Amino acid sequence: MNSTNNDPGARLRRSVYMIMICVGTAAVLGRIAAVDSIDKTAIQKYRINKRLDEKKAALQQRGVAGTRLDEALAKEETRLRKAFRIRRPFLSANDRSRWCTVRALVEEEMRVPGAPYAIDRVIQEPTWDTIDMVKHDGHLYSSKPPLFPTLMAAEYWLIRRATGMTLGAHPYIVGRIMLVTINVVPLIVYFVLLSWLVERFGTTDWGRMFVMSAVVFGTFLTTFAVTINNHLPAAVCAVAALYAVVRIWFDGEQRMRYFALVGLFGALMAANELPAAALFAVLGIALLLKAPRQTLLAYLPASLVVAAGFFGTNWIAHNDLRPPYMHRSGGDNWYIYTYQCNGRELPSYWNDPQGVDRGEPSPAVYAAHALVGHHGIFSLTPVWLMSLAGVAMWLWPGGNRRLRELAILIIAVSAACLAFYLTRGTEFRNYGGMTCGLRWMFWLAPLWLLAMLPAADAMAPRRWTRGVALVLLATSVFSVAYPTWNPWTNPWIVDFLSYFG
Repeated sequence: MNSTNNDPGARLRRSVYMIMICVGTAAVLGRIAAVDSIDKTAIQKYRINKRLDEKKAALQQRGVAGTRLDEALAKEETRLRKAFRIRRPFLSANDRSRWCTVRALVEEEMRVPGAPYAIDRVIQEPTWDTIDMVKHDGHLYSSKPPLFPTLMAAEYWLIRRATGMTLGAHPYIVGRIMLVTINVVPLIVYFVLLSWLVERFGTTDWGRMFVMSAVVFGTFLTTFAVTINNHLPAAVCAVAALYAVVRIWFDGEQRMRYFALVGLFGALMAANELPAAALFAVLGIALLLKAPRQTLLAYLPASLVVAAGFFGTNWIAHNDLRPPYMHRSGGDNWYIYTYQCNGRELPSYWNDPQGVDRGEPSPAVYAAHALVGHHGIFSLTPVWLMSLAGVAMWLWPGGNRRLRELAILIIAVSAACLAFYLTRGTEFRNYGGMTCGLRWMFWLAPLWLLAMLPAADAMAPRRWTRGVALVLLATSVFSVAYPTWNPWTNPWIVDFLSYFG
């Protein structure tokens, strides 16, 4: 750890960081400004049906007329209207699930009496369908924990009151405004806090700027910044909690606000990513041992506020303290049901999931693909190999004791999170569904980026090691940039393998 107070290169490095942050943020804003879900499968189906209809029309010219022709034309008009409604600024069933809850909470005409979080009415509208929903007590709900959509609804309520615009009538304008405030603004905070940590723990100019390049351009967090998701907020909360912990653990800070920051953002991190509760718990125990008074008076109350919000909204929504995804077994399975949509009785998608959602039968195959295969952490973003090396360097005997403790924390929490997902049942071994990477591990990015610093600094003096590092970074950036239109698509390795059969 080096102090940068007397470092003549610190000012230049910070300027470079700001340039990177500016470019990275502008790139994300440009993608949000153009965000649009275009269902190419639907377009193809429409073209096929159009050709079939033309053939049918030719046959009708041979004798089909009258009432039968009028009925056929009316049905065709209905079909074409639905076929053309394929554009929307919400990119997958995953994020639409949360947007549906937001509309149900704010728009009176979408609200179900006695069930404020129910989305029964929202999904009846064209382009507002989602498979990420559950059913209980006769109503449909998003399968996502309700705290995050509730916070989104508060902003949407303000936008609607101020402008009169609704998500139903103005989905692109309202949706993009909220994507900027919910994703981009916190992403900037994430960049800035990590730049401080990079300066705090880095030792070379090249190593620090390399890691900042990975921060801004080399992780899937920016890929997911164009869609509402829980991974980006969890990562932002993780780095905020980590920043406050560093000030306490390494710099000797005893002011209450830093303990409150750890409690608040640590709890929010866990609320967004269930396995992150492991990191939240470890940080709480560490602070309790170091400064029990501040932990009890600041950390604990701040975390209890989030806990009250998480369990309180869940109780209001479902009359149950457990979130929907914990009701998926035996006689308490909220995912198996039928529902009404525009007069049709439809089965839940989860009655018979398709494709990747069927799950990988072999735990060994799943682990291989999750680590080094088509959804692999190290195959898609090999820059994380440097993080492994960095952890090993901090763990090396004779080094700084506090850095060794930090390395143990990072490797223990990462291993626990990975083990949680690799050891689940077949139906959960789906890599996060149709997505560009193993998204459940994305929230760990700030910890891994910090661990990358000693390896980057060690590789800085030699040209060939810098070259290796740049190849690893370039490959990672390629994987991150590949799903430029929509993060809810296959990784490039899947497409590559599919191309060759």
